[in-house]
Amino acid sequence: MQIERRDFLSTLTLAGAATLFSGNPLIAATSPKKDKLGIALVGLGYYSTDLLAPALQLTEKCYLAGIVTGTPAKAETWKAKYNIPDKNIYNYQNFDQIAKNPDIDIVYVVLPPSMHREYVVRAAKAGKHVFCEKPMAPSVADCEAMIAACKSNKVKLAIGYRCQHDPNIQTYIKVAKEQKFGKVKMVNSAAGYFDARTDHWKQKKALGGGCMGDMGVYALQGARLATGEEPVSVIAQASTTRPDIYKEVEETMMFMLDFPSGARAACQTSFGINMNYLQVNYEKGWLKMEPQSGYNGNKGSMSDGTIINFPIKSQQAKQMDEDCLAIINNTDLIAPGEEGLRDIRVVEAIYKSVASGKSVRI
Repeated sequence: MQIERRDFLSTLTLAGAATLFSGNPLIAATSPKKDKLGIALVGLGYYSTDLLAPALQLTEKCYLAGIVTGTPAKAETWKAKYNIPDKNIYNYQNFDQIAKNPDIDIVYVVLPPSMHREYVVRAAKAGKHVFCEKPMAPSVADCEAMIAACKSNKVKLAIGYRCQHDPNIQTYIKVAKEQKFGKVKMVNSAAGYFDARTDHWKQKKALGGGCMGDMGVYALQGARLATGEEPVSVIAQASTTRPDIYKEVEETMMFMLDFPSGARAACQTSFGINMNYLQVNYEKGWLKMEPQSGYNGNKGSMSDGTIINFPIKSQQAKQMDEDCLAIINNTDLIAPGEEGLRDIRVVEAIYKSVASGKSVRI
């Protein structure tokens, strides 16, 4: 996802103004029930442009109702391409007026992590349900504030963990729950790619950059979901092979997790190495996935000959439809805000371990 520099500068001045906007705690709770929900995308970078907007042409329970952007040229392009009415197009200055728009039921925050808290809180105060891209936020405190804002305004908060909606990933989650091969003994989980960009938010600490919070979440989720447990301690090491680019944040992170059952996980993530796999060794067998967190084509196998290969047209479309169904029916989300918080709690511990050079309790 790419957002122009001027958008950041204009947006960062709004944090104080956001607190002046009065909450609307009953808007979502008292709105008439709909069969199809309108989504406004906040931030029109790569992920919104190339993945979410096309996916919204495939969804059955939601549609692209509006956009929020600081770039007028983008607004005109999207308006023409998706037939978005002027009244559903917002910028970062008039964003709070979205509260008065009944066309928009959900605000999907697709901004750099440092901006997630502000726009999730403002969307919640506007009485809109919220989808938020991962990583949820740079800190546990941010995540907790986002969850609290959505609860107090009676709106749902879903984190954009598309993989948890993928039947291939759901397969190994089920294996852990059912203990098909007994207890988990060891997990190897990796997610990374070579990023050739040199001036992107992912290389800037102030914007929530660094591989750990981005691709690292996939490696971490692989371990958490494969064991069905939350880690109790971690030891980690960060490294960089391109210090001229990764001056403020890590390029690569390796971390070892310990789980309550005795299972261990060796995890790697990077913006300098192409890798995407998961291997789980159980008491009586194994499971392998490669890739484990791609936009499509996730597949694997098990030691008993089972093949994991469920074709899926669009993870993003399935994710948004299922999250919208949870809103429509007032049922549990697959990946609520609390799930994002669980990851960031571990991410914080990983950075503490890097700083201290020691194992850290979580």
